[in-house]
Amino acid sequence: MINISRPRRSVLYMPGANTRALEKAKTLPADSLILDLEDAVAPDSKNIARVNIRTALESGFGHREAVVRMNGLNTPWGLDDLKAFANTKADAIVLPKVESAKQIQEVAKLLSELNAPEDLTIWAMIETPKAIFKLEEIASAHPRLEALVLGTSDLVKDLHARHTLDRTETLTALSLSVLAARAYGLCVLDGVHLTLDDESGLRQSCIQGRDMGFDGKTLIHPSQIALANELFGPSPQEIEEAQQKIAAYETAISTGAGIAVLNGKLIEELHIQDAKRLIALAAAIQSFGTNN
Repeated sequence: MINISRPRRSVLYMPGANTRALEKAKTLPADSLILDLEDAVAPDSKNIARVNIRTALESGFGHREAVVRMNGLNTPWGLDDLKAFANTKADAIVLPKVESAKQIQEVAKLLSELNAPEDLTIWAMIETPKAIFKLEEIASAHPRLEALVLGTSDLVKDLHARHTLDRTETLTALSLSVLAARAYGLCVLDGVHLTLDDESGLRQSCIQGRDMGFDGKTLIHPSQIALANELFGPSPQEIEEAQQKIAAYETAISTGAGIAVLNGKLIEELHIQDAKRLIALAAAIQSFGTNN
């Protein structure tokens, strides 16, 4: 199930071969960091990147969740990646290009054989057409699976599509991924916004992802963190409205009514569940000291 104590508004990719970037990450207001051994690392830098990330994990990243994106098990580096990080301070292992439950189950089996702690979870990258057709199978693959991460850049490439401002080319995949995640109690993270000097485009993408139901956004640059935190976190007005809904509903229940009306809108139990989720998220953000 989704861990509400881990806000994931902003999830920043960090190249494992860049020691300065890894050190800088310890000061950034991101909720989560994906320490990358895959796409961002050249083949001849895989080993040093592995060492760099292990060293960075030892000193820790504070409140920031630290997850390691491994290379696939079908590459020369994947198994060594798992061996290197099965028993470290990593919070999760990100498995790239997942297209079947078998891939997740194989990684989970290896983690168990390596005596990895039970709370070391798996995140699955959803970035190919085949993955979209296997979403239910993937989402229900194993208890260690905690999150689906959209890799929209690879998906658009495989579709022979073009990146558009309203993301028409990936809307079906995005929506199905949210559905699969919610059906099986997983976190789900939106894909990256590739253009750095484009605050309006990033804002539109974040609002769209948030409104579709994503828990947060994967990012490629620290300059994108603040906007993701703002838009995927509850606003003061939303928190106040959630508190008002709960108060109105409790008053209605205490008087024997099963529903309440607030500002002309019907309030039922389903609205209270969502209001409590939002307040819990706000409290978790506040406790992390990352509400920016």
